[in-house]
Amino acid sequence: MRFHAFHRNIKNFLPSLIYLTIPFMFTACDQEKSSSSEVAPPVAEKVPHEIVSHDQSRTDNYFWMRLSDGQKNAKEKDEQTQKVLDYLEAENEYRLAKLAHTEDLQKELYNEMKDRIPQDDASVPYKKNGFWYYTRYEGGSEYPVYCRKEGDLDADEEILLNVNELADGYGYFQVSGINVSEDNRLMAYGVDTVSRRQYTIYVKDLETGKLTATEIPLTTGGSTWANDNETLFYSKKDPGTLRANQIYRHTLHTDNEQDELIFEEEDETFSTYIYKTKSRKYLVIGSSATLTSHYKILEASKPNGDFKDFSERTPGIEYSIDHYKDKFYVLTNWEAENYRLMETPENMPGKDNWKEKIPHREEVLLESFDIFKEFLVLNEKSNALSQFRVMNLKSGKEHYVDFDESAYTIYPSMNLDFDTDKLRYGYSSLTTPNSTYTYNMKTREHELLKQDEVVGGYNPDYYITERVFATAEDGVQIPMSIVYKKGIEKNGDNPTLIYAYGSYGYSTNPVFNSSRLSLLDRGFVY
Repeated sequence: MRFHAFHRNIKNFLPSLIYLTIPFMFTACDQEKSSSSEVAPPVAEKVPHEIVSHDQSRTDNYFWMRLSDGQKNAKEKDEQTQKVLDYLEAENEYRLAKLAHTEDLQKELYNEMKDRIPQDDASVPYKKNGFWYYTRYEGGSEYPVYCRKEGDLDADEEILLNVNELADGYGYFQVSGINVSEDNRLMAYGVDTVSRRQYTIYVKDLETGKLTATEIPLTTGGSTWANDNETLFYSKKDPGTLRANQIYRHTLHTDNEQDELIFEEEDETFSTYIYKTKSRKYLVIGSSATLTSHYKILEASKPNGDFKDFSERTPGIEYSIDHYKDKFYVLTNWEAENYRLMETPENMPGKDNWKEKIPHREEVLLESFDIFKEFLVLNEKSNALSQFRVMNLKSGKEHYVDFDESAYTIYPSMNLDFDTDKLRYGYSSLTTPNSTYTYNMKTREHELLKQDEVVGGYNPDYYITERVFATAEDGVQIPMSIVYKKGIEKNGDNPTLIYAYGSYGYSTNPVFNSSRLSLLDRGFVY
């Protein structure tokens, strides 16, 4: 889906880029401007519609732009649909007319951005249960090829799925949730062919290369194998709302109509899912809402047992869990706005037994954690910048991982083994393409495994990135990451694109985007 995603994104991005570059590049094109300005913009009809909710009334003048429950017959729906489509078509015609004189520039920018993307590419292999797994793209193909090698990377390649072949004849095709059984023999995966995020789960026998009879529709695409290599757990969606609300248990070689519903989330504000802990000892059913988390656990070797509450559901308490040896580790906001790390015996997981391991700090957000045999790695955010805090579980000593740039983004990558000194992580900045590293937690050495290629050549030394702070009216220091081409004088006269997002606990991180080079190379500050 790499090029499909690029085409969709660039269609949305190019008009904005054109509007930005036109004043900068075509200020002398008066004749072209005057011809395009003669086109009148469409004006949407205002039809007042009163909406009463929460004992308050408001008027929506554009409520007619949707199909409401009040439309009682097919003819009325067809007329309403056509009315909306006619208006959207008028908007599109207006856009095309206003940008007609930029068609050559649009083609230039489109090709420029597309040509920076490598046609042959592969992910960094990761090891799981004796196999190295990776994804690669073949030149001219739009979909991934999922592969693995047994033992070491010099072994023969085994193609698990060639999505290019599966997608032949479909206008849309998406594979999700690839999941291999503990004996490495069976692979479950989900397929969506209509872009509704409603996946049908299939199971492939990797020894014969053939599909089994398993075919489970209307799922999220995600699934988890029990340790018996016969039992598959998966989540289904409510067909009306597409909310993941049910967890089922499927036994191989049985009709999915016989699958057992083992959990149903009746609260419409929650969605549910299932996964296996890093230790592979426990199956975990998770259920989460905006401000509340809830989990149920079952030993993965006893798939026909009953899932038990990890802890009681408490409104406003969020947490996540993982397991190692005889303990569960719990990351929670319980009496800790910025989260703290707790631990509890695996046979007494309830909140009353949680003991604090990493305390809450007002100036540091604890985002996630990773457990190793000798180390605990905390992913923290302080002063709006992420950092890794590495703790030696034997000596108690700790240190922070050093990075060279002033503004960057880091995140934990595939860390599936406990018995290792190496942390795998992702790194990117406004001038550094997305990169995968390992960090030796003993020697403190970084090793670059892969950095995304920018076709045609890219030199980060040609660009400058900075991190500055703007003072808000209430005195809060707001971090800003800036990038521009070397040689630009910051005198206030440069064309500038400011982009920001901050909501629901998320913010915009400084990451690399090769399409952005088309702005920077034309003198923009981003």
